[in-house]
Amino acid sequence: MSKILVVDHERCTGCRICEMVCSVKNEHQSDPSRARIQVIKWEMEGYNLPMVCQHCEVPLCASVCPVNAIFRDNSRGVVVTDDNLCIGCRACLSICPLGGISFDGKGKKILRCNHCQGDPTCVKFCDTKALQYIDEEQLASVQKRSKAIKLYHALKRDS
Repeated sequence: MSKILVVDHERCTGCRICEMVCSVKNEHQSDPSRARIQVIKWEMEGYNLPMVCQHCEVPLCASVCPVNAIFRDNSRGVVVTDDNLCIGCRACLSICPLGGISFDGKGKKILRCNHCQGDPTCVKFCDTKALQYIDEEQLASVQKRSKAIKLYHALKRDS
């Protein structure tokens, strides 16, 4: 059964702890610019949005890679970049419609969430539960519950 990393921007406080622990876990240094998750702050809207690879079923990034360094590992349910094959052309960054991957200028490689081999560190440290790692089948029920709560509060306000 595949798991998915779910982001709830309404719960994100913008603390950026997820970036810090991600860089320590994957790069062995405290450098948020090298994290596989990046929190984007939308000042005008009042949102903080953690951006992370969504591991698309049909990854556009793989389709544009000129050296076939990107592929979907269906056994783990993740999209993978082979650092040994990657030439750093960044075509994958330009085609990703979700902005979930980035380029590490220091390490000269693509940064993409790897779910920490099935135990995402960012989820463990997210006190507000803005990041959750759940079974794909649970996603629909989690989203329905969240929308039902919003509807309840909206109706309660109007009455």
